[in-house]
Amino acid sequence: MALKKKILLVEDELHLQEGLKLNLEMDGYSVDAVGNGTDALNLLKANNDYNLALLDVMLPDIDGIRLCENIRIHNATMPVLFLSAKNSSEDKILGLRKGGDDYVTKPFNLEELLLRIQNLILKDDRAVASQKINSIYKFGKKNLINFETYDAQGVNEKAKLTKREMMLLKLLIENKGIVVSRETILHTVWGYKVAPITRTIDNFILTFRRYFEEDSHHPSHFISHRGVGYEFRD
Repeated sequence: MALKKKILLVEDELHLQEGLKLNLEMDGYSVDAVGNGTDALNLLKANNDYNLALLDVMLPDIDGIRLCENIRIHNATMPVLFLSAKNSSEDKILGLRKGGDDYVTKPFNLEELLLRIQNLILKDDRAVASQKINSIYKFGKKNLINFETYDAQGVNEKAKLTKREMMLLKLLIENKGIVVSRETILHTVWGYKVAPITRTIDNFILTFRRYFEEDSHHPSHFISHRGVGYEFRD
């Protein structure tokens, strides 16, 4: 028997929380439901194997946006869907920029919400299945990366990469074809233990282009999306 997909539901309106939990469980999910961000973080520390987080934006302690940022520190890929009474374009854009995968406004159609949840989980399953990378990864005509030894063969030269360079390469390659936001990169690679200026990330990308691009001025593998983030293409 297949294991049930696990959902973390964070909603402070008790009647809505109970209704959502019931409907999600009737759809075959295992649901942990809490009413505030602090309890959600405690659950995440104890169980970092959720398949999706469903977050209300307006919570009594840690709001949903900040909670999503905390989630992204430890998990860059788990789908996050925001529920919110805030329905302006600015609110939606903020939620998506801070790491959310979808944003649904209240009141919502239950069937539509369940379909969005199902689609996000299926998309994540496909991504995990197709984008797991081996210790040795090849791309382009000549490029090779050894994630165990930190050795790389580029277009014209060999290089010994740093741990942080490897972490960034792994993050980008595992999310091949997806734009990874600067916020996600900073959380995942730097952990906000330091506060690198965004130019630091740019310099790492320039280094990758020098090693791995046929023409570093017209890159085909490491693509910048101005004001958003970076994308790796095989």
